Amino acid sequence: MQNIDSTFRYIRRLCVVVIIGAMALCLFTVYRSYDLVKSKNEKVYVLVNGKALEAYASERKDNLPVEAKDQVKIFHALFFNLPPDDKGIEATISRALYLADESAKRQYDDLKEGNYYSNIISSNINQTIRVDSVLLDMNTSPISFRCYAVQTLTRPTSILTRNLLTEGQLREVSRSENNAHGLLIERWNILENKDLTVNPR
Repeated sequence: MQNIDSTFRYIRRLCVVVIIGAMALCLFTVYRSYDLVKSKNEKVYVLVNGKALEAYASERKDNLPVEAKDQVKIFHALFFNLPPDDKGIEATISRALYLADESAKRQYDDLKEGNYYSNIISSNINQTIRVDSVLLDMNTSPISFRCYAVQTLTRPTSILTRNLLTEGQLREVSRSENNAHGLLIERWNILENKDLTVNPR
């Protein structure tokens, strides 16, 4: 009877261990399957010039500093890269104004009233900009930024170089075709824009 009792306890313990092991294996399998499906859903393939490129999805907050800097650079490039052509100027400025609030529109109106764009066209000036750096304060909401850039005005007889310092804030909005990063520039202000050098051509 003692032998039967100890054998029964042994079999009971063995059954409990097997059941716990099977449950642990099932839970691990479900977890790994979910993890695999999740990682596969984060991968997308993008066609670029007929070639498939693999892309990964990520959280917005992970890429926010990169997107914010790129938004500021794109806006400044559109606002300050100006050909000596009225339709070209209108096209780039209208694209830039999708990325900012009325503060950028005010700057544009002021420049237009001061005949800035008319002078670019009549004097055959090609204006370009190179953004040196964008400083972000990610601890504020909306995000504050300062943009340091260099403007180059190529005239028929000379090349004028000017420094440009601007500041503003970035507020998150919904993404759209005209605003791919989903960030809107607010309270944009030109702090400094003075001549550095003039070189003859």
